[in-house]
Amino acid sequence: MTTIAAPEAGERTAAKDRPGAPAPRAPRFGRLRRIGLPYLLLLPALLLELLVHLVPMVIGIVVSFKELTQFYIRDWSTAPWAGLDNYGISVDFSAPVGEALLKSFFTTCLFTLFSVALCWLLGVSAAVFLQENFRGRGLLRTIFLVPYALPVYAAVITWAFMFQRDNGLINHVLHDQLGLTDSPPFWLIGDNAFITLLVVSVWKGWPFAFLIVMAGLQNIPRDLYEAAALDGAGIWQQIRKITLPSLRPVNQVLVLVLFLWTFNDFNTPFVLFGKAAPESADLISLHIYQSSFQTWNFGTGSAMSVLLLLFLLVVTGVYLTITSRGRQAGDA
Repeated sequence: MTTIAAPEAGERTAAKDRPGAPAPRAPRFGRLRRIGLPYLLLLPALLLELLVHLVPMVIGIVVSFKELTQFYIRDWSTAPWAGLDNYGISVDFSAPVGEALLKSFFTTCLFTLFSVALCWLLGVSAAVFLQENFRGRGLLRTIFLVPYALPVYAAVITWAFMFQRDNGLINHVLHDQLGLTDSPPFWLIGDNAFITLLVVSVWKGWPFAFLIVMAGLQNIPRDLYEAAALDGAGIWQQIRKITLPSLRPVNQVLVLVLFLWTFNDFNTPFVLFGKAAPESADLISLHIYQSSFQTWNFGTGSAMSVLLLLFLLVVTGVYLTITSRGRQAGDA
């Protein structure tokens, strides 16, 4: 009987290194583990995103097609289907519901425009100013970030007390101390409510712009400013020719984030004015809340929310398209 001896270790190594020999295959389990590990690590975040955002969003879209009122609130799934009636009511601008929604939409657009512009202007100005080394710069940075670090409810409640007509700090300074007004004005009702809401929103939002721009300024080489100064460029020319162009990618993201946060802001007007905001400060987020929880017509309120979501998606898509084309043109 012939016995075939197993090849020695040297022979196996030589066979492995021989030209044309097939490479050893990695174990299938190891390959699957490497491929599936990133998805496994992302799974907790995806589940939380699904539970916190996607599931309520889908339920809200379903409710927008239902005639959900207080009579079906115990079991919303039994509410009869309304089709597109809730959307028709929302966009019927000749009717009271649609007219009020349209007015709230324009008020929100105007408020967002002023708030984002002022937050960006104050944030950029403060960040550029604090780029220079001087005594007390660290203290100023800390003070500027205080509004961003404070809890929203505590800060807005404090502002609401300050804007009280009879014993508020604002009227005490403007009327009692400086004598700038004939009588203490009402800040939380009437047309002045828009100014009050704008002041609180800017005070609360500009430190975020300051923080983002200050981080972006760290990536601009100081050599550019030194070379520009040697060429005779002043401070405004340096800002216009070096700072703002270098901050363009940062500003594009910053403006979009500020726009989305401000347009969707619910906490500030709700804490400042309560459930019923004055007409001049009737932001669309609070208006949808009132349309849903005060009239108990959750179907119409959900339809308004879906329309708001579609509007923000369209604006975001158009903005990203325009800014990406501008960035590509600048790179070319």
